Amino acid sequence: MNYDEFAFFNQQLAAMLREGIPLEGALKQLCTGMRSGSLRTEIQQLEADLARGTPLKEALARRALPDLYRQMLDIGARSNDLPGVLTLLADHYHRANALWTRLKGLMVYPLIVIFVSLGLTLMVSLSFSHFMARFFDQIVARPPINIPTVWMPPIVLALMALLGLVAVFTPSWRARLRWRLPAFREASLAELASAMALMLKNGTTLPEALALAEALESGTPAAKALAHWRQLVEAGQGKPAEWTGDSRPFPPLFLWLVQKGGEDVAAGFQKAAEIYQARASYRIEMVLYGALPVSILLLGQMVLWQAIPLVRSMSWMMNVLGSDMGSID
Repeated sequence: MNYDEFAFFNQQLAAMLREGIPLEGALKQLCTGMRSGSLRTEIQQLEADLARGTPLKEALARRALPDLYRQMLDIGARSNDLPGVLTLLADHYHRANALWTRLKGLMVYPLIVIFVSLGLTLMVSLSFSHFMARFFDQIVARPPINIPTVWMPPIVLALMALLGLVAVFTPSWRARLRWRLPAFREASLAELASAMALMLKNGTTLPEALALAEALESGTPAAKALAHWRQLVEAGQGKPAEWTGDSRPFPPLFLWLVQKGGEDVAAGFQKAAEIYQARASYRIEMVLYGALPVSILLLGQMVLWQAIPLVRSMSWMMNVLGSDMGSID
């Protein structure tokens, strides 16, 4: 789902509800101006269910919308402040889209460099192998190099490209790596803290918010820590200052920021979201600035790796040709 489009949709829906337009009518009008896609399909089906008299909570449960979104809309309807909740959700998804769009760019750049390098090294390897094969037809001797050595750079780059694609397109790998890689980890912390603050500000109890966050992070290293915090709250340790034990992958700074909120746990999570969003943006900038020189060094290393055997083989061939010319004289 395109979070930017989703955020814009929620901004428009909140504005229409404030003007007194019923939810079903607002959804129907917004669908007419949306481009075809999964979001429009889900909204159209939601509007159809509501028009048939299906309760909002039940209608939302049938739709393939984010779990946080379904939970917050149900809270907004119960608190009779659906426009306010939609506005907060729009801000949340807009920030998430801006951050993850930059992170996707961070992933794409190295993959482009790897694939371009792979193409260059393949071209060099094929050209060299073809040239040496033709040269071998003319002489009996063999050069003092191992031909497969020339193929090592494209093999290494192909493996790197394969691992990168697996990491990007395998959900379980992607979920785990985003909690371990710098910038991605900070972005994940910011998004989770923002979601927690959003739920707590709109009436969700702390155990319910932690349970939903645990479900959202199912299969990731964060789920274990969230489950531990929820168990502490259910056992009577409701204040973050009382949360003890292993909190990985949440760093001590994250927990300290949440604890600084005191009785206002939502404020603590909101502060953590702001700090870690800034940290993620900073890390992204640093990585992007360093990506170009590192990519140039990588490509240069691969070229050098292939150039050394090429130079050795050319030197050997010149010596062979020189010896043949000397024997002719």
